[in-house]
Amino acid sequence: VQLVESGGGLVQPGGSLRLSCAATENIFNSKTMGWYRQAPGKQRDLVAGITSGGSTNYADSVKGRFTISRNNAGNTVYLQMNSLKPEDTAIYYCNFRNLGGMDYWGKGTLVTVSS
Repeated sequence: VQLVESGGGLVQPGGSLRLSCAATENIFNSKTMGWYRQAPGKQRDLVAGITSGGSTNYADSVKGRFTISRNNAGNTVYLQMNSLKPEDTAIYYCNFRNLGGMDYWGKGTLVTVSS
């Protein structure tokens, strides 16, 4: 499974970005797909996830601000990020977990929230 993220960049506090993750495998063949982030000196944490059935979950820190979704073809997952804060600054990684529980990762896209 190959995953390619895009959409990162520099944005001012309060701004919005939409990340995309294009997968070579269909989400309907996955257990979950999701977005993780890792800030300098910190561990990689789950931001948002979506199951093949469409159920979603979010980290408490992004609830109400971020939305995960997928396209109808099931090969692209998005992360809409609104009301961005400086503490959202991190490298964002796309994750695909297959039905056997194996994880696949993209190379990441940098999101910087700064004035």
